[in-house]
Amino acid sequence: MKTMPFIQPNDSSGYVALNFSPRFWLLVVITGIGAGLGASLLMALLAVVQHWSYSYSSGDFQRAAELVSPWRHIWIMAAAGMLATVVIWLLKHYWPGKDSDISNAIWFRSGYLPFIRTGIQAALSMTIVGMGASLGREGAPKQVGAAVASVLSRWTKLEPAERRFLVACGAGAGMGAVYNVPLGGALFALEVLLGTMALPLIIPAITASFVATAVSWLTLPNHATYLVPHYTFMAGQLVWALAFGPLAGIVSVLFIRLVIWADGHKPQRGWTMMAPLLMFTLLGCVAIAFPQLLGNGKDVTELTFTNKLGLPLLLALIFLKPLATSGCLGSGAPGGLFTPSITIGAVFGGFFGHLWSLVWPGATPGSYAVIGAGAVLAATTQAPVSSIVLLLELTHHTLGIFVPILLAVAGAAITARLLDRRSLYSGPVDNIRPAIKRLPDNLEISFQASIRSNIEVISISTNYRTIVERFLDSNHAPKILYVVDEKGAFVGRILMPDVVACRPLARVLDIGAAADVVTPVRCLLPEMMQDQVQRQLDCEPTGELPVLNAPGGHLCGVVRRNV
Repeated sequence: MKTMPFIQPNDSSGYVALNFSPRFWLLVVITGIGAGLGASLLMALLAVVQHWSYSYSSGDFQRAAELVSPWRHIWIMAAAGMLATVVIWLLKHYWPGKDSDISNAIWFRSGYLPFIRTGIQAALSMTIVGMGASLGREGAPKQVGAAVASVLSRWTKLEPAERRFLVACGAGAGMGAVYNVPLGGALFALEVLLGTMALPLIIPAITASFVATAVSWLTLPNHATYLVPHYTFMAGQLVWALAFGPLAGIVSVLFIRLVIWADGHKPQRGWTMMAPLLMFTLLGCVAIAFPQLLGNGKDVTELTFTNKLGLPLLLALIFLKPLATSGCLGSGAPGGLFTPSITIGAVFGGFFGHLWSLVWPGATPGSYAVIGAGAVLAATTQAPVSSIVLLLELTHHTLGIFVPILLAVAGAAITARLLDRRSLYSGPVDNIRPAIKRLPDNLEISFQASIRSNIEVISISTNYRTIVERFLDSNHAPKILYVVDEKGAFVGRILMPDVVACRPLARVLDIGAAADVVTPVRCLLPEMMQDQVQRQLDCEPTGELPVLNAPGGHLCGVVRRNV
């Protein structure tokens, strides 16, 4: 009798052998090295730009921004806006094509990122953040790490699921290197970018992130990003965290929707391409009264953690920081959202911590800011596990208040999940709604009456698990799934045999997508005659063919063979 191998209960791979090849492990290490070197170069660029923009050689960015003249705020931000406007225009006209968004690259293009375009955008992102754009600095190193992984995976011809996984590892490695959070960066890659914590994926992700972080130590400091005191636990923090968690979840959902709206209204052409110049100049004017809005918010967060910001300023930042961040993003400027999310959580938690201290004295308001940062980060990313680990690695001194942090994170994450399943990173992907385009009513088509629209259409980014659930739906199991890309253009179809034959890496580890199993199919066009349509159908085993409004265009429905 054949003995089945022992499998851990939480190993989603079952007893299917899914060992990565030596070639893949080598690519993981090289990706980590590339991400670490990229993070070091980008941080050096950030330091040079900050010191030049605000005329300081030592100390922190926030203090320097407070000391410069009001006119310097305006012209520095106007210069940043002009730089962003020019570079974005050049990218649009001289490097057209695929964008450099990591989530879109992973799920819509199986990990493809244009290397030169992504590198230029990463350098622009770090430059304008150094000049004062209210965006996160993690966007640039994530892009560089992901771009390195994308190039390596194309050179070595990895299969789509491996390529998707390696690009996510590269992005997490870049984040781990720039913030000195190797474990948090790895978990971020899995939980946020891939949406899975499958056990076999953890070791490669950790390897890439630890290699990148170790390489970055050659030039970057090996200490906590935020220097905070050793906070101790008090009963008041527990009660406060219980009430604050759901409130943080609501605020996070509002911020997510604001960011998604801003992302969906980025300028595309014409005079609207001047939006970065206008938005950044406006930010420079507002920064005369509130210099805390400049930059990614790291120094403001640290001041909040150490209880050095007053109640009126915290209240103002609760409203102004989300508006500044979404405004910069909506103008078309590239940048991250990780650090701004922490800042919003810190000022929100710090404000209500101050008020709570009047009711239940004892705990330092700064401790509530730390709890708030963790709660909002977990809710905005929809990733409680990686958020908790990231907070621990970013501060090093929060174990004393770990229980209130867990309670607030749970309340915020559950509330946000109930209100809106989208996150800051998955929002644009989840916004894709596959649709069927109607043909013009005045178009003369001989088979118009036979076109049917009662078919199943999915996005090319649809997760493998969702595809299986569609086919196994007991109430309405389709025989065919039709697939469209992020712009609604028809890509192909999926049959149940295609799903069964999918490679184990994509199938079992839940990192597969429709792009991995979709197959091309002959399509019908409006200009075809009835006899042409009939001949095509007679040669089609499934008995139905899709109708497009133009070659390579949108899906209008299907024509089925009469039985």
